[in-house]
Amino acid sequence: MSEQYVVDLQAVDETQVAVVGGKGAHLGGLSRIDGIRVPDGFCVTTEAFRGIMAATPSIEELLCELSRSDPDDREAIRALSARIRRAIEGVALPDEVAAAITRALARLGEETACAVRSSATAEDLPTASFAGQQDTYLNVVGPQAILRHVSRCWASLFSERAVIYRQRNGIDHRTVHMAVVVQKMVLPEASGILFTADPVSGNRKVATLEAGFGLGEALVSGLVNPDVFAVRDGEVVSRTISAKERAVQALPGGGTQEVEVDARRREQPALTDAQVLELVRLGRRIEAHFGCPQDIEWCLVDGSFRIVQSRPITTLFPVPETDDQENHVYVSVGHQQMMTDPMRPLGLSVWQLTAMTPMLAAGGRLFVDTTRRLASPAGRAGLLDLVGRSDPLTRDALETVLDRDGFVPSLPDAGPGGPPAGGASAPIETDPAIVKGLIERSQASLGALRRDIGSKTGPALFDFLLEAFEEHKRVLADPQSMQAIMAGMEATWWLNDQLQEWLGEKNAADTLTLSAPDNITSEMGLALLDVADVIRPHPELVAFLQSVQHDDFLDELAKLPGGTEARDAIEAYLDRYGMRCVGEIDITRPRWRERPTALVPAILDNVRNFEPGAAERRFEQGRKEAWQKEQDVLSRLRDLPDGEEKADRTKRMIDRVRTFIGYREYPKYDIISRYFVYKQALMEEAERLARAGVLSEVEDIFYLTFQELHDVVRSHQVDEQLVQRRKEAFRSYHALTPPRVLTSDGETFNGAYRRDDVPAGALIGLPVSAGTVEGRARVVHDVADALLEAGDILVTTFTDPSWSPLFVGIAALVTEVGGLMTHGAVIAREYGLPAVVGVDGATRLIRDGQRIRVHGTEGYVEILS
Repeated sequence: MSEQYVVDLQAVDETQVAVVGGKGAHLGGLSRIDGIRVPDGFCVTTEAFRGIMAATPSIEELLCELSRSDPDDREAIRALSARIRRAIEGVALPDEVAAAITRALARLGEETACAVRSSATAEDLPTASFAGQQDTYLNVVGPQAILRHVSRCWASLFSERAVIYRQRNGIDHRTVHMAVVVQKMVLPEASGILFTADPVSGNRKVATLEAGFGLGEALVSGLVNPDVFAVRDGEVVSRTISAKERAVQALPGGGTQEVEVDARRREQPALTDAQVLELVRLGRRIEAHFGCPQDIEWCLVDGSFRIVQSRPITTLFPVPETDDQENHVYVSVGHQQMMTDPMRPLGLSVWQLTAMTPMLAAGGRLFVDTTRRLASPAGRAGLLDLVGRSDPLTRDALETVLDRDGFVPSLPDAGPGGPPAGGASAPIETDPAIVKGLIERSQASLGALRRDIGSKTGPALFDFLLEAFEEHKRVLADPQSMQAIMAGMEATWWLNDQLQEWLGEKNAADTLTLSAPDNITSEMGLALLDVADVIRPHPELVAFLQSVQHDDFLDELAKLPGGTEARDAIEAYLDRYGMRCVGEIDITRPRWRERPTALVPAILDNVRNFEPGAAERRFEQGRKEAWQKEQDVLSRLRDLPDGEEKADRTKRMIDRVRTFIGYREYPKYDIISRYFVYKQALMEEAERLARAGVLSEVEDIFYLTFQELHDVVRSHQVDEQLVQRRKEAFRSYHALTPPRVLTSDGETFNGAYRRDDVPAGALIGLPVSAGTVEGRARVVHDVADALLEAGDILVTTFTDPSWSPLFVGIAALVTEVGGLMTHGAVIAREYGLPAVVGVDGATRLIRDGQRIRVHGTEGYVEILS
């Protein structure tokens, strides 16, 4: 049965990863592509590896210990990994395995020099390349040496770097097995790497090729700088020829050595342009076969190319799929919604079905195709103006794309470019009754949804939800709602622009909007202060909450002195705000009502950092500051030429902004309230499917689109392999950083601030809430992990409304993502917190605990220590 241990390379393809690992499967697939030459060889299968592991009981104990180890404890991982490797290398190969390898080697030629290469089952995958994580040995000669190096390849599955890589990618060590590829050694004149897409810009139409003399180890190890060629549309568009002073060559008796390159050859190109173009054509053929951009290792032997490896380029951000070959420009939805994390398929599809604009998914994120709008002069101007006021980085990114001659087509204004973004808002009276009416209509519609959905199950539920989604969009599209939102935003812009012109004062509206009425999100943060007031007088409650770990704690809380009142306060809070959570636009995220422990850290912070009655005092203080600012501004305006007229216009705008700016947050609250109703109904349906044995787990529905879930409910059948692939893809999307702007060529753009008016070394961002504050930076990635003291400065990637309870206890805000009218900016202004958003790399460049100064008026952050 030696066939179970060894198989010829040409007998396998990319479907057999479980048998020959990722590298072996890809090499087998490569060998089947017309015109692609792969060095002859064979694979030692994973069956041989499993036999070795099973024959060594001590390895299982070590694996258990490794799985329990802290991923950040490098010393423990290093020691355990070394012990596992020694155990594997210490096991003698079973006779039948050694015999099978020796027979296969004889077919190549016993004394043939070979490359012995690790090929793990979690390797060269679309979601994780594992490049360089396991070992390869070049120019190995003779059966005994080959057998010894096969064992070393097996052991390299547990190199420290491979173990850490698997842990970071959420891959269980026990699920990964190792095959070994043994191939005839080729002795190349040149070798290198071909990327069929530009790995830096992401451009799928540009191939990048690196080349050097001799074996590729010289490039991989950084021994030499390679020649670099870029190819687009069958033409070499750029080349950099390096001085290649050293190369790696094979030794006659085995092994490799570094050699000096003849001085006359050093600055000669390793490949001619014709060879570069030929290699790129081969690369395009390989890319078409595997269906995605490839990272290809190649060798030039006797004037022709051999391909020795091809793996997906896993670092590229995916491009939305289209059914045409036209150019497209996509703008990130996540940067507008303050949610740049990946979303699961159900979350993506429900947002698409309820959004007012068509959206495309890629990399677990959503994008809007802006190409048509950018094509007409008026559409382009309107979009750039709207985007620029919200997020200057997105505007800059779009302008960079527009500077590419001919990429965006030109259309007349009357053509399909459509009206300018945002349009001109119709007049609306400054009347608080308008906001009151909008909220009442929204609540009535939501009440009807809650009432009517209760009796719906099975396919009837999905038919009902499709109708509910239309009502959802009808409420959002209420013309008066859009007028109210735009009235508040336009009044803010007018006040900032005019008061800077007339009084030289920046961002005056930030103070004038403090404690504006009807802001559901700022009320949410203050309401949690009231919850803390109920808990603070009872030390037993505080101690209990400090130890809470499970979401059923509310019933236990009620058994303690003061606990009934505390439970009722938290329950009342959840009744009003329990549909919210971090990343709330993704319906699959756990809501506070589902996971109330998420609120406990913020409640405890409020207990510790505030005195009773803080919510009312803070709101009243903000209202008083806004009134005083109004009096000050109007008084100063009246001293100017035409002062009475300017003061009257300004007073009307102040009244307008205070009437409407709070409503800016309400439509999002309405959306998320509806989402929780949808989710509860879908989860009940999922529980029925799980009880019937259709689903393995209730939350498997998160990895199906809405339509796919509808089909499952009708058919009572689910594609479990699809669910598993979706889970793996979702996990991989966390490693991708979504760009603000993405093109159909795959190029990513994040924009830049074109400013020279900040101190050297300062981190530039967008000023969204005035004031200057100095304090301790607290870098927080998850609300549940926040441990804040009064005076701390919150530094995070993005904030959505769920972060608002933290805002009451901080001194300032810094985020990587955000704009002038996004939720974090609006609430920062409500609470009077200096804030700078859109600070690229803030959570990486600012360390937790550092002292920083936030310049909320000027838009930059200084690191002081």
